[in-house]
Amino acid sequence: MMDMNYHCGFVAIVGRPNVGKSTLMNHLIGQKVSITSKKAQTTRHRVNGIHTEEAAQFIFVDTPGFQTFHRNALNDVLNQSVKDTLSDVDCVLFVLEAKRLTGADREVIALLPKHRPVILVVNKVDKVKDKQELADFIEECRAEFEFADVEVVSAKHGHRLADLLDKVRPHLPESLPLYPDDMITDKSERFLATEIVREKLFRYLGEELPYAMTVEVELWETEGEMYRIHIAVLVDRDSQKGILIGKGGEKLKKISTEARLDMEQMFERKVFLKVWAKVKSGWADDVRFLKEFGLS
Repeated sequence: MMDMNYHCGFVAIVGRPNVGKSTLMNHLIGQKVSITSKKAQTTRHRVNGIHTEEAAQFIFVDTPGFQTFHRNALNDVLNQSVKDTLSDVDCVLFVLEAKRLTGADREVIALLPKHRPVILVVNKVDKVKDKQELADFIEECRAEFEFADVEVVSAKHGHRLADLLDKVRPHLPESLPLYPDDMITDKSERFLATEIVREKLFRYLGEELPYAMTVEVELWETEGEMYRIHIAVLVDRDSQKGILIGKGGEKLKKISTEARLDMEQMFERKVFLKVWAKVKSGWADDVRFLKEFGLS
C-alpha cells in the first residue's frame, strides 16, 4: 500500500535558449528524452521526464527556450507554450548560465509566476572559479525576483543535482504517483524517434540549416522484433534540401546511422531506419500546418 505521505507534482524547467534546460532534465531523470544541442531553440515540444523515488515522483516539463529574436508563427507558438506551462505546474526551475544575466533572461523573469514557488538554478558553475563572483551574481539575480530557493549546478557533469531535488521535493503536493516507477517519459516511441533525428540534424548541420526544419514519421511498422521506421525531414527550400543531403548523400547517411544506433539503444530492439528530405515551403509561418504537427 502506498504511503499517503507520498508527494508527486509537475516541475517546469524554463529559461532563455541554450542555458542547459534539456541537459538538466536528462540528467535529473537519468536518460536522454529531450534533445540537446549547442544551437539555441532546439526543444519544440513540452517534454515530460519522470524521476521516481521511494517517497516522491517528479514530473519535469522541459520547455522551449523563450525568445523574441526569430519572429514567425513557429516561435510565437513556442513562446506561448512556455507561458501555458508556467500556469499549470507546482514548481518552476528558472535556469541561468553562471555569471550571465542578459536581457533575454529578464524577459523570462517577467513571465515567472508570483503564485508558484520558483527556484533559481545557476548552471555551468564548473566554469566559475571565484566563489565570491558567484555569490555576487546570485545576489544580482535575487534582486530581480523573489525566488523560493537557489541551487548551483553543473547539469553537464551531474554536479549538485541531488541537492536540487532536495529543494524541489517540499514544493510537490501530497499525491499518489501518476506514472509507474519504471517510466521515464510520457512521450511515445514515435515522438522520441523524431527527437533523436532532430538532435542529429542540429548537431551535424550546425549553422548551415536554419530553423525552418521539422521531422515527421511517414511509416512505423513492427516486423517481429524489429521496427521499420521511415522519417521525412521537412525543409523550407530546395537549397536546404541539398545542404541536408550533403555531397554524395554522406551527411544524411551519417545522421541516419547515428539516429538508428540511438533508437536501438533506447527501444532495446533492432531498427531499420530510412531518413529523407522533403521541401514544404513556408511551413514555419503556416499556423494550420503547425497544428497538424502538434506544435500549436
